[in-house]
Amino acid sequence: MAEELFDIYDEQLNPLGTAPRSEAHAQGYWHRTFHCWLTRREGNRRYVRFQLRQSGKDTFPGHYDITAAGHLSAGETMRDAVRELKEELGVSVRFEDLILLKQVQEEKTGTANGIPFIDREFSDVFGCVCDLPLSALTLQVEEVAGIYEADLEQLLALFDGMLPELTAHGIEVRPDGVQSASERIVRSSQFVPRDAGYFAEVMRALRACT
Repeated sequence: MAEELFDIYDEQLNPLGTAPRSEAHAQGYWHRTFHCWLTRREGNRRYVRFQLRQSGKDTFPGHYDITAAGHLSAGETMRDAVRELKEELGVSVRFEDLILLKQVQEEKTGTANGIPFIDREFSDVFGCVCDLPLSALTLQVEEVAGIYEADLEQLLALFDGMLPELTAHGIEVRPDGVQSASERIVRSSQFVPRDAGYFAEVMRALRACT
């Protein structure tokens, strides 16, 4: 199968052309990604959903992360990237239903399958109100091991270092696709490492607009 192509940029987001995914990560070319956080209300409380990455992922396996996210392939726009919600979670939403929270420029380095990578991303970060019960989600087994949710204020306290851990409820999926309810104790150190303040800033943005 042909390798996915990315549109690549300089650090001012000026287009440089295209490159295969592996080359973009090997050479550290800037490229664009889509982040979307699902949230819901229950009375006066707001809940935020987050993803548990599959243990077989080549980067940060078994870590918690954004509800749904992905790279933009060459020629795609952010409007096209809303497909990530359908692919990873089985949730169909319109781009117009998304709320732009912030735009971030992140750089991560590490190794994937023994190969060093430099991941430089321009990310548009969105929020979306989703009242579907967790049991109605259909998780993409290859990418997503589970989806959990927790109270927004508790998550903010967790990421601000004011709360050592919290209890989150969710669903997990087995390799055969069967989903079941789950409960986990969650700590901030179990999330994918991101630029300082990213998660707390997202929680504050979600609090202000959803």
